[in-house]
Amino acid sequence: MKNRKPYDDMNAQNWFKEAYDLEQNGRSNKSLKIYEKFSKRRSDAQLNIEGKDFKVGPESLYRAAQIREKNGDWSKSFDHLRLIAQAYTSYNFELVAESLMRVSEKLAKDKLPRKWGFIPRFRSGTQDRSRLNQIAGLARGPRFAPRALMSLAEISIKDDKPEEAVDALDRLVNLYPENYLCEKAYFLLATIYKDKVAGSSYDQGSTLKALNFFEDYLILFAEISPRSIHETDSSYKTRLAETKMRNLDAEKGRKEMRQVLAASKVEVGEYIEKFGKFYLTRWRELGSEPAIQFYNEAITTAPESDAAREAEKKIAQLRSKND
Repeated sequence: MKNRKPYDDMNAQNWFKEAYDLEQNGRSNKSLKIYEKFSKRRSDAQLNIEGKDFKVGPESLYRAAQIREKNGDWSKSFDHLRLIAQAYTSYNFELVAESLMRVSEKLAKDKLPRKWGFIPRFRSGTQDRSRLNQIAGLARGPRFAPRALMSLAEISIKDDKPEEAVDALDRLVNLYPENYLCEKAYFLLATIYKDKVAGSSYDQGSTLKALNFFEDYLILFAEISPRSIHETDSSYKTRLAETKMRNLDAEKGRKEMRQVLAASKVEVGEYIEKFGKFYLTRWRELGSEPAIQFYNEAITTAPESDAAREAEKKIAQLRSKND
């Protein structure tokens, strides 16, 4: 059984002082062993060293996380930081959240350092997504949660987990609609559904969703969102350039989805024209109108497409036949 009773204040203070002195003298690995005592049991002790006040428990974990990060053990560093966020809510949360994001992004995107310099470490996409999901839950607020959700979505896309990406992006746009990352979120949602489109002969649910997201994107983000207080100059300039490219791609995506949808309506019209008499009630009375209706929808959906030209020919043939 784990002992859940907090450490005695006197012992905790002595341990912290010893670890602090070791760290100041360049013996960080020695100090790490002492700092990590506080990952097992809580401490609410406080200590003043050289005029600085320290909260022993969370400060020890934060310093342990820094040492672990420096040594390349990013996973352990993340665990220490998460424990601070969960157990010591009065500690400097912005400092912890920023460190959580930095470490989780390293784990997800950077090449993992070798353990002890020669043993390779292997990345786990499941663990990467779990970490970012935890940050989004812990860091409720416009500064860190949207960034965590966007990273979670990008990693899910890379790991071929579109459902998880859609969930993260939906949370981002619904919970933080004013955040500048919503622009990218709408575009990614559109491209995820676009990639699911199998062609004009198949179900058009994904086509309609992709088209709706592309259209929403072009309407909502016709103007680039102003710089956020949480963005640096360089990241803002990068976003400006990327947004312009996404805008062009969104125009192309909308056009492509309209063409697929129009082609699908032409195929439905052809099917009704050929086989409608076998299943439509009042088919003699209706005549060619059901097929013509789908051909007209194809023209309205994508007037400049090849499908629209084909639909116009079909309508002309049916009209002349009826005459």
